[in-house]
Amino acid sequence: MMRTTINRVLLALTGIIVLGGGLLVLAGGTAIYRHWNLTPPGGWPLTSEHDALVPHGDQTRWAGQNWWWPATIAALATLLLLALAWLLAQTARGRRHRALPLPGSPPSAARIDDTVVSDALTDDLRNLSGVLHARATLSGPRSHAEARIDLTLDPDGDPAPVLDSVAMATQRAGQAIRQDVLPTHINLAVARHASRRAT
Repeated sequence: MMRTTINRVLLALTGIIVLGGGLLVLAGGTAIYRHWNLTPPGGWPLTSEHDALVPHGDQTRWAGQNWWWPATIAALATLLLLALAWLLAQTARGRRHRALPLPGSPPSAARIDDTVVSDALTDDLRNLSGVLHARATLSGPRSHAEARIDLTLDPDGDPAPVLDSVAMATQRAGQAIRQDVLPTHINLAVARHASRRAT
């Protein structure tokens, strides 16, 4: 959960920065201030369509330095590699297979893949009466795994007995990975009735 929160915060900050920079460039390039008779604050960048993102004086001053281009290329390459690493970490996160300890054995003696437990829990849920679709995944550290369950019920299904059965299924899954309590997040949906045509 902590990693998910950090990812969302970083993505939000990155989006705000990119959006703000894009709006500044758009406002200056399309002369919005002049057309709408707006007066930007003093020192505000890119207030006219003739303004450059980097002033000409700065361009000539920095580009004339021997270190400028190597440093610029190295910085951009580093940003690109960090972005790619972050992207790969997010995509690999959902596909990784972790070894979870089996019950009744020393932690180092035997392990079970968490996808096996997720698949078994999914099968249990799909076999419940009143459930149309089910999917279960495990996440979090090995010693404090959490289950996320997506359930779609029959239009006429009763959620109460289904949730009782889900509780028993997650209890069995928790016992399979040596957890007395398996925190579970359930996303519950109900299928719509099929439309009927009168004849």
